[in-house]
Amino acid sequence: MTDATLDTLDVPSRVYQTLLESTKAIPWHIDWATMTFTYIGPQIEALLGWPQDSWQSVNDWVERMHPEDRDYVVDFCVSQSKAGVDHEADYRALTRDGHYVWIRDVVHVVRQEGEVQALIGFMFDISERKKQEEQLAHLHRELEALSYQDGLTGIANRRRFDNTLAKEWSEAQRSGQPLSLILMDIDCFKQYNDQYGHLRGDECLKRVGQLLSLAAQRPRDLVARFGGEEFVWLLPDTDAEAARELAEKCRVLVRQQRIAHELSPVAPVVTLSLGVGTVMPSPEQSSTSFVEQVDRALYQAKREGRDRVV
Repeated sequence: MTDATLDTLDVPSRVYQTLLESTKAIPWHIDWATMTFTYIGPQIEALLGWPQDSWQSVNDWVERMHPEDRDYVVDFCVSQSKAGVDHEADYRALTRDGHYVWIRDVVHVVRQEGEVQALIGFMFDISERKKQEEQLAHLHRELEALSYQDGLTGIANRRRFDNTLAKEWSEAQRSGQPLSLILMDIDCFKQYNDQYGHLRGDECLKRVGQLLSLAAQRPRDLVARFGGEEFVWLLPDTDAEAARELAEKCRVLVRQQRIAHELSPVAPVVTLSLGVGTVMPSPEQSSTSFVEQVDRALYQAKREGRDRVV
């Protein structure tokens, strides 16, 4: 494979070859009938380390591709080429020293009388672009995570709860499994702030939030800050009895922390009032009405003396 083989590309003069080989884009030409490279630019050696004359057949291209990319890229390029469709493909190419470089292949299909004759294309090094894309994707994931996190307690926020509830509501309708919800309120929290100040109040919210979060053991369970001093625990695939037991567990756990609350008429320590509900969602119901139902149970717990589960 020499420079003279560029003639198969039907390039009108040596000037065009010089121009092609002076760019960072790496030109190549494949004969479709034999599936062999009739030309590849000398820039390939600078990029990947493989000598120009080591690119003989399409198999050399395939074998120097990352195993995770190989099947998809090869199948895609072959199917598009057979259909006579110009296309692009991104993949990781193996360097001679064992590393990988992100490549974008831009492919033009040459047809004659409806039959594929050859493939002409350019390879581009897109490693820097991929690195920037990965950094942006990582930043996006971090920002998304922060948008779902309560800034004070570090647990899930109301936005996360609303989104998760919508998904679990649909899943419960599909599966026919029960969905349970626990709404929790720190008793007499205004008096707590009046007595100890808002900084101590914030610390109390953090402590309770983290305690409740640790109590959620299953991957799909979600504990979130609902607003103010209210917390919520979403329990997919959980029946009423199990939800009631978990609510009681939360009540006891917080009481056992013995966080001083001298002005509380309920107890000298921080306590919780909890409302619990379980539903088998149907198309006629809404998740909003279910939350309102559980909220009414919470306020009943408060009316009945607080530090209890209803």
